[in-house]
Amino acid sequence: MGKYYFSYGEYLKKAFPFKVYKIALDAGFTCPNRDGLVAYGGCIYCENRSFSPNSKGEKRSVTKQIGAGIEFYKKHFNAERFIVYFQAYTNTYGPVSLLKDLYDEALSFPEVIGLSVGTRPDCLPEDVLDLLTLYSEKTHLWVEIGRQSSHNETLLRINRGHTYEQFADAIGRTKLRGLRVCVHVILGLPGETREMMMQTADALVGFPIDGLKIHHLYIAENTILAKLHKASPVKTLTMEEYVSLACDFLERIPSHVAIQRVTGELKGDYLIAPAWGVSKSAVLAAIEKEFARRGTCQGKLGNKAQAPVSLVV
Repeated sequence: MGKYYFSYGEYLKKAFPFKVYKIALDAGFTCPNRDGLVAYGGCIYCENRSFSPNSKGEKRSVTKQIGAGIEFYKKHFNAERFIVYFQAYTNTYGPVSLLKDLYDEALSFPEVIGLSVGTRPDCLPEDVLDLLTLYSEKTHLWVEIGRQSSHNETLLRINRGHTYEQFADAIGRTKLRGLRVCVHVILGLPGETREMMMQTADALVGFPIDGLKIHHLYIAENTILAKLHKASPVKTLTMEEYVSLACDFLERIPSHVAIQRVTGELKGDYLIAPAWGVSKSAVLAAIEKEFARRGTCQGKLGNKAQAPVSLVV
């Protein structure tokens, strides 16, 4: 682990002998929480164009998106290999034949050595898990599952469209296959107290997760949350509040869990609030400074009895 937490960059350096970067895609999926299968409108904060660059402008094929990503990261960061991240919406929500075609298209690039598949707890049926298990045997595979909160009242409030119990079931079935799992959590969701957020962290310790993404709630244009905010301002976290909460949260997360994200979007055409007026590097520096002030680190309060994350390529 690094000085204060086990970053994803550190994980990649340990897992691979070459410089690896992640290419995020919009593969054209939708979500059962948007198309009416579960609900309409999606999560109240959801606007993929606010954080996924390939969701903006003209839609391009998976091949074109990967090709452009490889060119960019090679030119600007001397990247050598790539993990393709199926990011936008729910990337297991479709026929297995379609998923296979898209995953194969991504792996057709010789520089691509892994896949990371973003999804929801209610979109991991057994036939999809069968498919993901096959891909895990031939590439470096992550399954990224949105959890956001462990409180059903919060999940209902944000129109998440699934329950904590569905998340627990999905994690259990996914880990039975030996798949790497990264969980997504949002801090500062409407109605949640610090105690509730820490309960989400403590509950995560009970699951054999391999990775974690946390970030603060932000309000983006074209969302239900933006409409609510316009009618009556929605409280969002200050940077100081978020830094404190992030450290509190990570202190509870076992030290072997790779922290793939620790902050959300801080600027852009779609951002309404909060406007912190700083860079992501400034937020990361503030989190490290707070850990140093406390004399703590990731896992200080967590259960370290779980097996370490697999680094097998």
